[in-house]
Amino acid sequence: MTVRVAHNLKLLAQHTANGAPNLGEGMALKIKDGRRYMYIAHEHGPAAFSIFDVTEPSDPKMLWQKPLPHKRVRGNSLAMRGDILLMAYQAYDPGGKPAGFQVYDISKPAEPREITFYDLSGNDDHSVGVHYVSFMDGRYAHICASHPDFTPNHKDDYQFYQIVDLANPSKPTEVGRWWYPGTRKGDAVPPPPRHPKFDGGYRPHNTNVYPQRPDRAYVAYIDGGAWILDISDKSKPRPVGHLQYSPPYNGFTHTVLPLMERQLLVISDECVKDNGEDWPKLTWVVDARVEGNLVPIATLPLPPVEVFTRRGGRFGSHNMHENQPGPCSFRSETLVFATFFNGGVRAYDLSNPMQPREVGYFVPGTPKLSPKGSAQINDVWVDENRVVYAVDRFSGGLYTLEPTF
Repeated sequence: MTVRVAHNLKLLAQHTANGAPNLGEGMALKIKDGRRYMYIAHEHGPAAFSIFDVTEPSDPKMLWQKPLPHKRVRGNSLAMRGDILLMAYQAYDPGGKPAGFQVYDISKPAEPREITFYDLSGNDDHSVGVHYVSFMDGRYAHICASHPDFTPNHKDDYQFYQIVDLANPSKPTEVGRWWYPGTRKGDAVPPPPRHPKFDGGYRPHNTNVYPQRPDRAYVAYIDGGAWILDISDKSKPRPVGHLQYSPPYNGFTHTVLPLMERQLLVISDECVKDNGEDWPKLTWVVDARVEGNLVPIATLPLPPVEVFTRRGGRFGSHNMHENQPGPCSFRSETLVFATFFNGGVRAYDLSNPMQPREVGYFVPGTPKLSPKGSAQINDVWVDENRVVYAVDRFSGGLYTLEPTF
């Protein structure tokens, strides 16, 4: 068991999500008629996603919860813009269903109405659906997904980057795709080399496109590193920048966050092994002034690895607050909020990008019924008032926090 430790992040409340406290990697916040609605995906069953009323952050309330249809599928990711919510579904078994994403009308925020399902299932040995969905401009979904017509060279390379047009939300239409060269059967180049010890696969994770730069996709490609794609022609995404440091590092690039005004990238690698087995898993600060020559200049400082790898479960980089557009999202070119599993949620000042400075952290004590003996903070959202919403992937549920810096 571990105890709570915190600095400059004050706990306001904790909510265990009505017995489904295993929250995932998709969060979105909406305001309507003076109420604030937080949508959060679940890491795995029994729920797909939940809706909380967080009008008063010190007293969050559960409003609605969507159960999964069965145990062999997960939700894990969602995205929202305006009155449209997209909910990802990924099957555990190739060929399983549902596999794709559900489109909801949330004009009544606590009463989601199903519009259609974008089906990517197939009777094959590789189609599992959607792992991650982004929807920042309210028109195009940028997803990490499989497809029945995409046969990978390696079993772990089964997903790729897809662009889906939702101009008509009832008829989602694929308009473009890109994959790491050599990962699809029939490619003109050979398959990429595998990591000698930690082979996480070549497939995308976060696939983010920001309204202020609609011609660029910032794609984290797990063992394929970080990519910047030119998507000015969405039917033909084209690489313009690539950073790959695995090997010698241990792969699993997870999120690429651009600080556009400063021409920087913040890139996180996901820790996927317990007890420090795949350490180091870092969050990198990268000079992106020249897209074709991305240069790491720093990493975000962390507490002692020899201490935290003994706390139980994973310790290392994972997610970040991604400066989403909209009225309910905090955006900053200097403050970064990131999650580190048993290292909690941490805040950094990047005023000097070559010397990032930690300015706050919150590490919960071990949640009840935790299978790892520690908190495992999965994702984070920061609203326009700098209220921090952090979630645990197993049993801690939702934590609301107030910065004091």
